[in-house]
Amino acid sequence: MAATITLLLSLLILMVKVGDAQQVLKLQNPRLMNCRFDKIYQFGDSLSDTGNCIRETLCGANLSCGALPYGMDFYQNATGRCSNDMLIIDFIAVESGLPLLNPYKDENADFRHGVNFAVAGCTALSAKSLAENNIVNIALTNSSLSVQLDWMSSHFQTTCSPADCPEKMNDSLFLVGEIGGNEFIYGLSQGKTMDKSRRMVPEIVQTIIHGVKRVIGFGATQIIVPGNFPIGCHPIFLTKFMTNISTAYDEYHCLKDLNNFAIFFNRNLQQAIDELKKDYPNITLIYGDYYNAFLWLLQNAGSLGFDNNSLQKACCGIGGEYNYDVHRRCGAPRVPVCVDPSTHISWDGVHLTQNAYRWIARWLIDDILPKLNCQV
Repeated sequence: MAATITLLLSLLILMVKVGDAQQVLKLQNPRLMNCRFDKIYQFGDSLSDTGNCIRETLCGANLSCGALPYGMDFYQNATGRCSNDMLIIDFIAVESGLPLLNPYKDENADFRHGVNFAVAGCTALSAKSLAENNIVNIALTNSSLSVQLDWMSSHFQTTCSPADCPEKMNDSLFLVGEIGGNEFIYGLSQGKTMDKSRRMVPEIVQTIIHGVKRVIGFGATQIIVPGNFPIGCHPIFLTKFMTNISTAYDEYHCLKDLNNFAIFFNRNLQQAIDELKKDYPNITLIYGDYYNAFLWLLQNAGSLGFDNNSLQKACCGIGGEYNYDVHRRCGAPRVPVCVDPSTHISWDGVHLTQNAYRWIARWLIDDILPKLNCQV
């Protein structure tokens, strides 16, 4: 009886949550519903994780996203999302008329409408490749992209056969990423030079492309491969690489070198996607332009309800010009949260607030919808 009541309460909360998301987006007619997706599959890191990392022993123990104030606006429930509330994938699911994606590691979850394989702190490269590049994964998770793809393989073995999997995937949307950004966050934070980080880009991009090929092998026909945000605008890097040299910053007070690095990575990824399209002309492969979505948000922040004086300050944080201290991060004792997270772009110095993800999701959907095989 108690289990039944708990299940009913969980379903009620989910229904209310989806309704809230639709209200937040002011959806009259959710645009992605025209695509008639029946399932969504997500691979990636903390930008997309809805609860996998907190279910891994080492990763969860080292992840602050599993406790308040993370999820503080998600019915005071820390689900493992590295934000105060919903992520881009949540808004994409709502716009598709589907429930929020459950994490693969939740053994009791309903996966009829897709699975979220993303793990906070993960990398595109394997643990072995990270070690060869002298990078330590401080999140203590080995659930790299290849591991997530193995999870997908195991999941499909229980839900469809090799003969009918491709047909069942016809109406599914796959998001392979964002992933690959943590290699640079870890590397740069551990003293790796920009030049050495650039040398890693081809290997990371090819790892992502290999992952896309595996997804196609299972029957995926509609795939989005997101790039990276302009990392030079994030409080974590603005704090670490702070300088008095004014020419180091652009007109938005973002660090030029770091943003140029993100552009370099994204261009390599875009080129690889374009090459892959030649081999799979019948597959819809779309580059998810996170970089320009973020820049659009930054350029229009004031008119979208954000506080122009806090655009590069973490909402949950303490100290310094950007309200970020690597030794006293969000979730640590006596680290405060801003009064209104919706007025901030950055949630904790690394991840964004729900309101930022909401607007970025809207920009992305506007950008990708004409490229999808949908009746609009």
